[in-house]
Amino acid sequence: MSEATVQTVTGPIDVGAMGKTLVHEHFIFGYPGFQGDQTLGPFNESEYLEAAIDIANEMKAEGVQTVVDPTPNECGRDPRFLRKVSEATGLQIICATGYYYEGEGATPYFKFRQSLGTAEDEIEELFRHEIAEGIEESGIKPGVIKLASSRDEITAYERMFFKAAAKVQQDTGIVLLTHTQEGTMGLEQAELLLQEGADPNRVIIGHMCGNTDPRVHRQVMDKGMKIGLDRFGLQGLAGTPYDQERIDVLLTLLDEGYEDLMLLSHDKVNLWLGRPPMMSDELASLIENWRPTYLFDTVVPELRERGVKEEQIEKLFTDNARALFAGDKKAKIG
Repeated sequence: MSEATVQTVTGPIDVGAMGKTLVHEHFIFGYPGFQGDQTLGPFNESEYLEAAIDIANEMKAEGVQTVVDPTPNECGRDPRFLRKVSEATGLQIICATGYYYEGEGATPYFKFRQSLGTAEDEIEELFRHEIAEGIEESGIKPGVIKLASSRDEITAYERMFFKAAAKVQQDTGIVLLTHTQEGTMGLEQAELLLQEGADPNRVIIGHMCGNTDPRVHRQVMDKGMKIGLDRFGLQGLAGTPYDQERIDVLLTLLDEGYEDLMLLSHDKVNLWLGRPPMMSDELASLIENWRPTYLFDTVVPELRERGVKEEQIEKLFTDNARALFAGDKKAKIG
């Protein structure tokens, strides 16, 4: 049997070649509406590209070989830009097709089409076309479908995307990667996707580290789905807990034997589209560690000090990513 493959912005690779992986990072990202603020926040591609290349090389210096950039379609997704970063550095980058949650996404387009009764079919058509033919005539194909839900709710608008994605996954095997707002609705996302026929081995429920109750994490993983503890360094903002709370949850779940079902990342917005956000000194200090190497230079050493074994660390960054994209419950390297 041939090795499973995954699409990157430079073409398909064997999942065995993914290596150390960060499963949720954004090279560039903009909240919908940034397009109208480009008088004062213009997109200077050469400057952004130079900065993104430096960031990619920082990741590579930590042994990272693959990054999943699940920027939604309406939030500045730019597969051609990502391809330039990948070609310049050798970092393997996986991009997405998909839309953000209702509260922070660009909803009018598909809400209008929802009122006409055509939206769900059109969303499915969009996913299928980008997966099969590529994004915006670039030939670049997504390796994941990005899905997202609101805090304490999966709205009717958001459900359209979940249902379409599950249907498309049944035919394509593509990985479904989700955003949970403040770590809520993870179990409900899992149950909805299973109800619609999704393969749990090819699903990762993201931002679960927004919830500090290990029982919630267990409920999702007991459905056979992987979870992302993927906002390390982002603390005290957007409803996020502190990193020590995340680490305590991670250690609890490792002790309970869930090491095959968790992946770690930062969800770092490396470059903002539009004007970068201005923060007070207090807010800036809260996220001073929100950077793309924080896990490797700070968190992993602490995990080792607290008794986490090297093979467990390998799973959190390498084996589990391979398993996710191969559709296996477990996948060893080699």
